[in-house]
Amino acid sequence: MIHELLLALSGYPGTIFTWNKRTGLQVSQDLPFLHPSETSVLNRLSKLGSDYMRFTEFIEQHTGHVHQQEHHMNQQNQTVLHGIYLRAFCTGLDSMLQPYRQALLDLEREFLGDPHLTISHVNYKLDQFQLLFPSVMMVVETIKSQKIHGCQILETVYKHSCGGLPPVRMALEKILAVCHGVMYKQLAAWMLHGLLLDQNEEFFVKQGPSAGGAAANQEEEEEDLGLGGLSGKQLRELQDLRLIEEENMLAPSLQQFSLRTEMLPSYIPIRVAEKILFVGESVQMFENHTHGPSRAGSILKHQEDTFATELHKLKQQPLFSLVDFENLIDRIRSTVAEHLWTLMVEESDLLEQLKVLPLTILFIGKSRVATGPRDGATPPQDTSPREVPPTGWAALGLTYKVQWPLHILFTPAVLEKYNVVFRYLLSVRRVQSQLQHCWALQMQRKHLKSTQMDAVKWRLRNHMAFLIDNLQYYLQVDVLESQFSQLLQQINSTRDFESIRLAHDHFLSNLLAQSFILLKPVFHCLNEILELCQSFCSMVSQSMAPLDERGTAQLDLLVKGFRRQSSLLFKILSSVRNHQINSDLAQLLLRLDYNKYYTQAGGTLGR
Repeated sequence: MIHELLLALSGYPGTIFTWNKRTGLQVSQDLPFLHPSETSVLNRLSKLGSDYMRFTEFIEQHTGHVHQQEHHMNQQNQTVLHGIYLRAFCTGLDSMLQPYRQALLDLEREFLGDPHLTISHVNYKLDQFQLLFPSVMMVVETIKSQKIHGCQILETVYKHSCGGLPPVRMALEKILAVCHGVMYKQLAAWMLHGLLLDQNEEFFVKQGPSAGGAAANQEEEEEDLGLGGLSGKQLRELQDLRLIEEENMLAPSLQQFSLRTEMLPSYIPIRVAEKILFVGESVQMFENHTHGPSRAGSILKHQEDTFATELHKLKQQPLFSLVDFENLIDRIRSTVAEHLWTLMVEESDLLEQLKVLPLTILFIGKSRVATGPRDGATPPQDTSPREVPPTGWAALGLTYKVQWPLHILFTPAVLEKYNVVFRYLLSVRRVQSQLQHCWALQMQRKHLKSTQMDAVKWRLRNHMAFLIDNLQYYLQVDVLESQFSQLLQQINSTRDFESIRLAHDHFLSNLLAQSFILLKPVFHCLNEILELCQSFCSMVSQSMAPLDERGTAQLDLLVKGFRRQSSLLFKILSSVRNHQINSDLAQLLLRLDYNKYYTQAGGTLGR
């Protein structure tokens, strides 16, 4: 019977020990030569045999010859457990079972040498597995029931290894080390060669943009602010709206790779994963776009073998060390970031490119430049015969030939954001120039007899010029020049590409925010004022004669519209200043009301 027991514990049941898929391995009932106490001990041992048979069944199902059928099975049923991490787990599980198999062999030898040994001796020899097998079986059942996939297996094994039982912890740590071997191979391919070897979508880096962006689909309801004051709730909503719009405008677009955060084990921080993502993206970009002798060579400065050796050493460690892991990732990232900084700042002359960027304006329309947009520019949209082509300042766009590797900084989405800012700045300058032209016309008519409507007209022009001049100075000095100076200072103070990219993103974010492009109520109000100013200048330029009845009515509408919009702007700026929510709005109010002219006018210009 002892040999029957050892065979059953090895996964080969017989007549005494029978196998049932639901209940597992059990001693046959009503055996006359077994005492009830012996039956109890044998059934306890049979639980080990049951777990062992389920372990081997799980291993055989997901490794070996099944591997050839795996791809076909996945196409038919995506819920079937599969993947290289699962096979690594099975490999580690099989290694964990080796001491158990060896214990059975040792028992076989002992019983052959001494036939008087009892079942209690078997129970004693296998007692170490009585706690181990049920704990490991919980991991297997969790993987099966929750269909754990890819790097999520690392997280599952890690959590179960944090228990207080040393044999269980040590066994699961060995299984985890085998699974980490797959991760290190993927890391080496991604970070050293830019290769994403992830056929079954198991790695925490994926191709394509992240799954976020729910905020981008959020629709904001614009409130009718009217002419009354703004409540604290409305002011907070304005601030929240700006933050939402800023996040949307600066969200990565057309991103080739991103993090699959649901696959990232909890013991690897997100900051480390972002470094891994950056290194792999940079290596792949460099490998795919090597042009010219100055860019020949390796972005890792020919240290691939060194880093590969260090990754292999980490792979051989029995326990995962976050300190050692992050230190190596930091060294690889620093090497890549410094090389990219050299390429951008020294070879591609980033500072000069940033200075030239705001001067390169392309007119898109009937007078389109014959050469068309250059490489890297945001291409103009072709208009059909039925569509009205863009006119005025809306037809102005930014064209910029992006040189490698500056294309990773000046993406099409970034250039479009520059376009939005510069169109706005140029429209303010245009209105300022038109108002100055109106002043010149006024000087030419000094010798003519003026009417009451002429006085209204020129008082309105002065109020408009006062507001537009201060707005233009705020945008040019307080926003553009100030932020650009900070950007240059930050670029000159580092040799790290990631710091440059962060500084540039911060620069662009501040341009959009401080120009009020992201704050819709203020931006809408300023646009209305600009349109009123343009209408006024058009009316003045078209006729030098005294206003007729129609012209008087048009002027009256312009005065009322400008008074209404200037009053709304003053109320928004004053409310924000009183609540100290938005420093940008407060700075603009400081420009407009520096000598209290706005306040003395009752917050309404154009009277």
